[in-house]
Amino acid sequence: MDIDLTPQLPKKLYGGDGGSYYSWSPAELPMLRHGNIGAAKLALEKNGFALPRYSDSAKVAYVLQGNGVAGIVLPEKEEKVIAIRKGDAIALPFGVVTWWFNKEATDLVVLFLGDTSKAHKSGEFTDLFLTGANGIFNGFCTEFVCRAWDLDEASVKSLVKNQTGTGIVKLKEGAKMAEPKKEHRDGMALNCEEAPLDVDVKNGGRVVVLNTKNLPLVGEVGLGADLVRLDGSAMCSPGFSCDSALQVTYIVKGSGRAEVVGVDGKKVLETRVKAGNLFIVPRFFVVSKIGDPEGMEWFSIISTPNPVFTHLAGSIGVWKALSPEVMEAAFNVDADLVKRFSSKRASDAIFFPPSN
Repeated sequence: MDIDLTPQLPKKLYGGDGGSYYSWSPAELPMLRHGNIGAAKLALEKNGFALPRYSDSAKVAYVLQGNGVAGIVLPEKEEKVIAIRKGDAIALPFGVVTWWFNKEATDLVVLFLGDTSKAHKSGEFTDLFLTGANGIFNGFCTEFVCRAWDLDEASVKSLVKNQTGTGIVKLKEGAKMAEPKKEHRDGMALNCEEAPLDVDVKNGGRVVVLNTKNLPLVGEVGLGADLVRLDGSAMCSPGFSCDSALQVTYIVKGSGRAEVVGVDGKKVLETRVKAGNLFIVPRFFVVSKIGDPEGMEWFSIISTPNPVFTHLAGSIGVWKALSPEVMEAAFNVDADLVKRFSSKRASDAIFFPPSN
């Protein structure tokens, strides 16, 4: 596979006083198109309002920074208005209508990762807006809208034309907005920074896995996700997705090194990664990461709602399952070396703390 896997930063697509919308381009990150994956980021300033829209792709949203409010309307359901905060993951199936609002001084930043296999453009999200200068009702003649909404022409023109913003607008200070309801969060969002840990290794790292058990809506999205926090100078075991899933990784904070190895033992990526980078690991390729002294945190989606991984080191690695005789023959080494090899990392799982 001769595809450039170099991590990339997003480019701004549009924005104004209320905030900006950024996207990763498949022209710069070809694996997006090859894997039918889209990636984008919304950044709202104080009083920034992302106008109601729906998308041609199912997604997982992850709040990278700040606090805000999100409105979510599932097909033929009532609106859910939820308070969102840093660490929240939200599953957004096909057909969902969303809006986003930030009333705080700190910017609200939301990452979107999703499946573009049914999108207009492979590797890119296309949003269709309900209001604004590019809202869909601008394309209908007034008669159609009058009959659809059962309103007079003057009212329709006000509804369709008064909002001149595109995508993101800034509301006036003190503008009224729908208030979040605590009960609306149930089943809609999971805070990955507060959820029970699936893996916890002292001085190594921690993992929270997002799946159909803790957020059932991801089953409708068709994606799984995880939040990984790697401690300073620790290593994440070499491993691969054994259910033919792609891994799409966004570095939330920190920095470190990453290596990916593919077919015929060929190294396809050896690079440094930092906060804001996005990179993709192809199906069945093996990836490993080592954090810098300040550690590293990343959020990933996996193109299956209940991902399964095989690790090639540590206490749950495949080597622990293989018989010594098989390893002697496979490595072409003596029994003593196999014994020493098997005794290493006997208690370490996915993460390996730095050597003293």
